Amino acid sequence: MAEPRAILKLMRPGDWTKNSFVLLAFIFWAANAVRTATSEELVGRGLDALLAFAAFSLAASGFYAINDALDAEKDRQHPVKRRRPVASGAVSRPFAVGLGVALEIAALLVAASVSMELVGAIALYGVLQGLYNGKLKRVPVVDVTTIATGFALRAAAGAVAIDVRISVWLVLCVFFLCLYLGFIKRMCDLVSAERAGSAWKPSADWRGRDELQWLLGLSAVMTVLMYLSYTLSEHAQALFGSRATGLALLTPLVLVAIHRFWRRANEGSSDSPLEALRTDGVLLATILLFAALLGVVLFVPAVGAILDGVFLAHASAGSAS
Repeated sequence: MAEPRAILKLMRPGDWTKNSFVLLAFIFWAANAVRTATSEELVGRGLDALLAFAAFSLAASGFYAINDALDAEKDRQHPVKRRRPVASGAVSRPFAVGLGVALEIAALLVAASVSMELVGAIALYGVLQGLYNGKLKRVPVVDVTTIATGFALRAAAGAVAIDVRISVWLVLCVFFLCLYLGFIKRMCDLVSAERAGSAWKPSADWRGRDELQWLLGLSAVMTVLMYLSYTLSEHAQALFGSRATGLALLTPLVLVAIHRFWRRANEGSSDSPLEALRTDGVLLATILLFAALLGVVLFVPAVGAILDGVFLAHASAGSAS
């Protein structure tokens, strides 16, 4: 029997932060509904969103365990991945697979407590992961695209869980952000292996750093473009009014965070979200500031009036001249 600490490490609870995309639909819905919805409705939909988050966290952990069992031999050649529980021998392959299957079943049961539509979303996520582990992770770009699609599915599933519609702009924002972070992970793996002089080779046939640098640049631009397109879209204006302008004004923080991840990748630093926040003070401060200002823009009514005053006055002055 594996030690509890090794089992917990196999589940990668630090990576559950990646499932926060499931909560986006509730956050944006609550920003508009907080003044009109009943407390029962807010609590009920909030609970459904949290259950959806839990379901995807269990499902992700299940596939982490199964994937680590499948990749154990290859991981032993990598200077960082060799510390994973299966690769290091702390957890046996059969145990990891059994745990993975149990976690997938648990994820479906939790999803069923919300709705059958959420069960369908979890099942579709499972199909994507199966295709990824079976073949797609060996095809450059397709591998990362599959992972990013899984995160876009999370965002859509969060809307399904609370029975609201979701903007295609928001789905595209999540997709391109996760595409960028997927290429960041590939660069981290490659650089750390090169610096350690390891014989490890990625599953997909990447043509070195230059190819990944090009893909990182492209996906970074698309991430910022999609974020701005969403905040300046008619959909965002209809939902948030002038507060959508406030969201657009947070773009510099998005740029800083993107750069910090790029720098970490080129240093071969860990791509784990919690590890990045723990070791990179600038990244932590940027994300905390973005989260705080996002809360102010969405939930403080006076912000809308202030932005209306500032930008309407600016427009008037421009027209007069």
